Amino acid sequence: MSDILNAYIAQSDDVIADTFTGEGFRCSVDLSDGTHLPCVMLRRPEKTIDLALRRFKDEQSGRGVFRTMDNGYRKVVKSFVTSGNKVSSYDIESVRPSIFAIPLELLEEIQGETFMSWTGWVFEMNDGALFSFGTTFLFDFFSLPEKYNFSDVAKVHNHSYVGMDGTIASIHENRESYVQLLSSKSIQVFRERPYFKCYVDEI
Repeated sequence: MSDILNAYIAQSDDVIADTFTGEGFRCSVDLSDGTHLPCVMLRRPEKTIDLALRRFKDEQSGRGVFRTMDNGYRKVVKSFVTSGNKVSSYDIESVRPSIFAIPLELLEEIQGETFMSWTGWVFEMNDGALFSFGTTFLFDFFSLPEKYNFSDVAKVHNHSYVGMDGTIASIHENRESYVQLLSSKSIQVFRERPYFKCYVDEI
C-alpha cells in the first residue's frame, strides 16, 4: 500500500514540520481487516532513524541524556523500539484526511504556551457556541465537540477558557481558578487525541 500512501503525501498540503522527525502528514486510515484509525501521522523514516543512531551513539559514549542512570543505553533503545503507537504501512487499505486534525491556518492562530507545559484556548463557533481546548505539547489531533467540525470555528481566543457561567475568561487573570477547575474536571476541555505513526518508504 506504499503507493497509496505516497500518493496521499504527494498531494497533501497538511504538512506538520518537526525538527527531529521531519515532515508529518495527518490523516485517517482503514486497515485491511476493516479497522478504522481516525488519527494517523504519516512520516518518512529517515530522520527518525538518524535521530535513533545519534542518540544510541551519545549514550554509548557517555554524553546522552541517560548518562547518569544505570543501563542508559538500554533505556534509550527502549524509548525508540517499545514506545509509541505505530501501524505498518502494508496493513493500510485506504487513507483520507482526518476530521480530528485542526487545519493548519487555524492552528497557526493558536499562540504559544499559556504557562509552562500547557496551552489553553477557546474556539468560538459560527453559531456563537464556545468550547475550551487545551494541551501539553501535542497539537496533531484533537477531540471535537459533538455536531461540530473545525470548519465551524469562527474565532480563536488565546490563553482563555469557558468559565462555569459559560463566558470566556482569561487564564492569565484567573490562573489559580482555572487550574483548580481543570484539575477537578469542573469545566469541559477538549484535549489532544492519541494517534498512530506510520512510516512510509518512498517508491
